[in-house]
Amino acid sequence: MVSLLAGEEKDPTKRDHVQAMQERKALHTLLAKRQEDLPPRRMKDSYLEVILPLGSQPEIREKYLNVHNSVRFGRILEDLDSLGVLICYTHTKQEMQPRSPLSIVTALVDKINLCQKIIHPDCDIKFTGSVSWVGKTSMEVKMHMLQLHDGDYSPVLDATFVMVARDPENTRPAFVNPLIPESPEEEEIFKQGELNKMRRIDFSTASLLKMAPTAEERNIVHDIFLNTLDTRTVSFQSRKLPPNSVWMEDAKLKALQICHPEERNIFNRIFGGFLMRKAFELGWATACSYGGSRPFIVSVDDIMFQKPVEVGSLLLLSGQVCYTENNYIQVRVHSEVYNANTREHHTTNIFHFTFISENEVPQVVPKTYGGKYPINMLSS
Repeated sequence: MVSLLAGEEKDPTKRDHVQAMQERKALHTLLAKRQEDLPPRRMKDSYLEVILPLGSQPEIREKYLNVHNSVRFGRILEDLDSLGVLICYTHTKQEMQPRSPLSIVTALVDKINLCQKIIHPDCDIKFTGSVSWVGKTSMEVKMHMLQLHDGDYSPVLDATFVMVARDPENTRPAFVNPLIPESPEEEEIFKQGELNKMRRIDFSTASLLKMAPTAEERNIVHDIFLNTLDTRTVSFQSRKLPPNSVWMEDAKLKALQICHPEERNIFNRIFGGFLMRKAFELGWATACSYGGSRPFIVSVDDIMFQKPVEVGSLLLLSGQVCYTENNYIQVRVHSEVYNANTREHHTTNIFHFTFISENEVPQVVPKTYGGKYPINMLSS
């Protein structure tokens, strides 16, 4: 799986990216002018199964092994990202075209839910997935990961990614093949993809940057304020921390990553799986530092890829505990690139990770207006 998937985003021949881009310019003539010109596909047309042979090929374990003798989840994120791209290329493959004119890139990770705390490093892993919904230029991909135990594969996680198709030079959207559900079950899966799209639109329009908080949110903010008000002074500036709590501003970690050419694709940009791995590792470290014990990943939500990361960028990552409940910790990781020449900062990605700690953790308490509105509240 490592060699099969890595080749879709990284240039497998290690050619100079300038040469590769020049060759891709000729593929523009292969692009469809309308989606109607492309043959429809079925869900089974894009279905793939890929084995990661951790049990049968011990020599590849080292790359996936963490200090707790289990599998590094950051590596799994990289593989899911690459598999999602490969599934979309399978969906859009044209029989008479030796090379695809499309550039498939990750737009967002909608959801990853885990049902196992531990991923074992000495058992084979199977990934399966297919395109589950299609728009004009975007595709939703559902993937599943299972691990072999006592001769049977047991579920580990389910993932939903959204990928977009671009032209050969990755400068504008490109049409993709429509998807035709063939059974009531597939129609339900397709319908859920449409509902997911509408939910994301509603979520973006409800952002605090676009509209005021609701009455319920205002009441929550007011309650937090009252609980942290120093009643001896009754001053807005005088605050006290409730018992067994931590100020949100004291629950963060930061990291810097220099973006080397090793992790670039043919467009001279850093590929998304690498960014997810680095963000997860910082999120895990933030949760570990906050909870004081080993955290286990429970879910990944709303990873938004807002801007590409160029080779040579200084990537600044900031992990922030934004919500806690019992022994659950939610961490938001914000990534931005810094241009040393212009001294400008630009947000590239936002990641949300939910962990479960071995012990109950302190309550995180915001001090400021912005802190009182965690981007993504912990699901019940």
